[in-house]
Amino acid sequence: MSNLARKQLEQQQTEQKVQVKSQVKLKKSWLTPGEKIMGLAFAGFVCFGSVHIISNQAKIYDVNKDIQIMESKISEQQKVNSDLQVQVSELSAYDRIYKKAKEMGLIKDENNVKVVH
Repeated sequence: MSNLARKQLEQQQTEQKVQVKSQVKLKKSWLTPGEKIMGLAFAGFVCFGSVHIISNQAKIYDVNKDIQIMESKISEQQKVNSDLQVQVSELSAYDRIYKKAKEMGLIKDENNVKVVH
């Protein structure tokens, strides 16, 4: 009878092992599907916002570069204008005009001058 008891005992142990192994473990996710969707939406908004900020910064950089180029052109033109103004004042001096008039043969005659009031 001892043999029979051992066989039954071994059968019970193998059945218990099979039952333990055959139990399906349910894997619980730490995030629900709704939380996953919300996380993906948040990540999408963050990516969109960062791309939007970077593109705006690039546009601002381009505009600032154009402003600096325009300011340098303006300062160069102001230098040219001031140089031309100096030339105008030098060329319109009374002594120079009088000298050129004499070279061309113009004579200053006090009798031909009429004063208009």
